[in-house]
Amino acid sequence: MGAMDKRPAEAEKPQATPAPGPARAPWLIVLAACAGQFLVVLDVSVVNVALPSMRAGLRMDAEQLQWVVNTYTLTFAGFMLLGGRAGDLFGRKRVFLAGLGLFTAASLAGGLAQEPWQLLAARAVQGTGAAVLAPSTLTLLTTSVPEGPARARAIGTWTAVGAGGGAAGGFVGGVLTDALSWRWVLLVNVPIGVLVLLAVALRLSADHPAGGARRLDVPGAVLVTGGLGAVAYGIVQTEAAGWTAPVTLVPLLGGLALLGLFVAVESRAGAPLMPLRLFRLPSVSAANAAMFVCGAALVSSWYFMSLYMQNVLLYTPLQAGLGFLPHSLSVVAGSKLAPRLMHLIGARNTALTGVALAACGFLWFSSVMAADGGYAATVMGPGITTMLGTGLLATPLASMATSGAPHRDAGVVSAMVNTSRTMGGSLGLAVLSTVAASRITGEAPDALAPGYALAYRTGAVVLGCCLVLVALTLPGEGRRAR
Repeated sequence: MGAMDKRPAEAEKPQATPAPGPARAPWLIVLAACAGQFLVVLDVSVVNVALPSMRAGLRMDAEQLQWVVNTYTLTFAGFMLLGGRAGDLFGRKRVFLAGLGLFTAASLAGGLAQEPWQLLAARAVQGTGAAVLAPSTLTLLTTSVPEGPARARAIGTWTAVGAGGGAAGGFVGGVLTDALSWRWVLLVNVPIGVLVLLAVALRLSADHPAGGARRLDVPGAVLVTGGLGAVAYGIVQTEAAGWTAPVTLVPLLGGLALLGLFVAVESRAGAPLMPLRLFRLPSVSAANAAMFVCGAALVSSWYFMSLYMQNVLLYTPLQAGLGFLPHSLSVVAGSKLAPRLMHLIGARNTALTGVALAACGFLWFSSVMAADGGYAATVMGPGITTMLGTGLLATPLASMATSGAPHRDAGVVSAMVNTSRTMGGSLGLAVLSTVAASRITGEAPDALAPGYALAYRTGAVVLGCCLVLVALTLPGEGRRAR
């Protein structure tokens, strides 16, 4: 166990000996963290290939279909800070087990859903469980591995497994949907979740939670989740009703008001969900801003790729899942390459390289997406480019976003990394889906392709803005040195 884990325990109990039971070996911590992260990220993407089957099976409309993804990501993002703080206060192992248990139970309920509202409700609970689970995975690493090359390698492995989960979701979803049914993209989490629960409960020693009052900022979590959900809903309504209709303006303005109230509550709370003082750290504020903007484009990439392959190229779910395999390898390769590049050219330059590659991939997508497109030039080539960039940018941004923060805030800082990306992804999916719908004129392949291409073209602009943001605001190696 790292020095940071030992010092608080030694200060409180100088003569204490370690509790009997399995040691928290570094490999065990990395394995537990990666297993949890794999499940959480897998469930963001595994449903993408199954969306057309879900729509047919539960008789869902296009708007409900989008909320199968967004209901999960919104609750995931909105309650993740609460989950991060809970880990600091109650212990990472305890919170890890609670989040994984809730996630597994909700997966079972979603797989058995008979009505659209039942599926959406299960996805909301599933996102809440993921929000409790996800921060504990990164915090287990950042509190056990000291800053430097060792932590960069550990975060690189965590990122690669998470990215692999997101990328493998397409293949896993395709196989399960084609061989069994769409329900199994959710039910598959149940046996895996039970196995991980047993392994962590039996083999991972409990950690020492932070001292002091154990208060959770539940009002803050409710405000930020409600605000983001209302803004996303308002954006979706613009496609059918326009920007000036009450059905659009009321949720948009109401959501912005809730987000403003969230900031006000956080500035006065005794135990805030998101301590605003953390944003005084240049690396934390800049890296989280970059995560938000990048997420606004990249999270939706899997969604549109899956719809394009099945609705335009007329692939089966299994064929679409197989089509994602090169992307899976690419994003994992980028994640594993990132720590080496960080050592050679620095974190900021590695992140810049990743964002530039992802933007080029989006531009490539937008220029070749057509009804008569082929797999190699239209899906594989731009997909590999985009996902290589995604893998390269995630590790340096996560590393910088968690560096320099006080130990007592390790959980909430780790949660902010995932929250920023997922919040951006939720709002980005709402915006890009609305952009795509404005160009789609029917259900035929030649009517759908222009809408998907426009979504990627808009995403490329967003990534271009992120490139400028990283270049201007992310601290360089010289600025980070003391």
